[in-house]
Amino acid sequence: MPQFDLPLEQLTAYRPDLVEPTDLEEFWRDTLDVARAQRRPTRRDRVETGLPLVDTWDLEFSGFGGHPIRAWLHLPHGDRPPGGFGAVVEYVGAGGGRGLPHEPSLWALAGHAHLIMDNRGQGSGWRVGHTSDPQSCDEGAPSFPGFATRGILDPRLYYYRRLYTDAVLAVDLIRDLAEIDADRVVVEGISQGGGVALAASGLAADLAGVMSEVPYLCDFPRGIAIAGPPYSEIAGYLAVHRDHVEQAFMTLSYMDAAVLARRATAPALVVAALMDTTTPPSTVFAAHNNYGGESEMIVYPFNGHEGGGSHYSRRKLDFVATLFGRGAE
Repeated sequence: MPQFDLPLEQLTAYRPDLVEPTDLEEFWRDTLDVARAQRRPTRRDRVETGLPLVDTWDLEFSGFGGHPIRAWLHLPHGDRPPGGFGAVVEYVGAGGGRGLPHEPSLWALAGHAHLIMDNRGQGSGWRVGHTSDPQSCDEGAPSFPGFATRGILDPRLYYYRRLYTDAVLAVDLIRDLAEIDADRVVVEGISQGGGVALAASGLAADLAGVMSEVPYLCDFPRGIAIAGPPYSEIAGYLAVHRDHVEQAFMTLSYMDAAVLARRATAPALVVAALMDTTTPPSTVFAAHNNYGGESEMIVYPFNGHEGGGSHYSRRKLDFVATLFGRGAE
């Protein structure tokens, strides 16, 4: 796949005029206030994985609507350090779930806590999930196959309102755990997970850091115009529902991670791949260039949606070690 998007020199300056609803702050404040008021006690069960270096728990916590959301908590085996572990909260790419409990945890092996959150209603595309989406019917509204158009005619019913809320409550959850240093929490993800991490960066206060690899859910107008799935799910829907364009884009303006990330303050590490037709580099640069805090961009010129792979993992380890080192001082 050749490089198809803007040249790199234009990408570095790309800052689209993204629509921001006048009631965006109120919308998300009310959403999170209601969700937090509906929280129920977290269930936590120890899981035997056969991995002696990592201790794992199956968690069930309250997400949007008080719905039960599943997550794995991985901790390094042994005593917790003074002040608690720094923690990485991971959000998963589209179609995937939290996986199985014995799947390796890079972060726990590096000496950090690791919470990997299930995607509600997903987890049958490429990695197993265990969480349903009780509101998946969206009151009977029509949608294109996939998740991008579920409830798209009303921001209150849109699927990503629920998933973003789950993501913020996952941060709340890990901060409440006795083993965790609440001041050292980082969020991360790839693709959909990277977009959710950027959204969380603007919705969850006082994060220590953000890592977003080839993020989806950024600069919807451009992504829908030039990209394949999942952005093209929205284009497919609008090709049939020609009279829903304005209403759909209004809903998306509440969910655009490039808009929400304007409110972020934590240091960020962002990855763009210049041959990525799934999350085009211009949409990634839109988020990076609008980011409210300090943001470092890593560019892989000859990669697609696989992103930076193990080379990027090494950068992430160094990034988190630096952030958590500062927090421990």
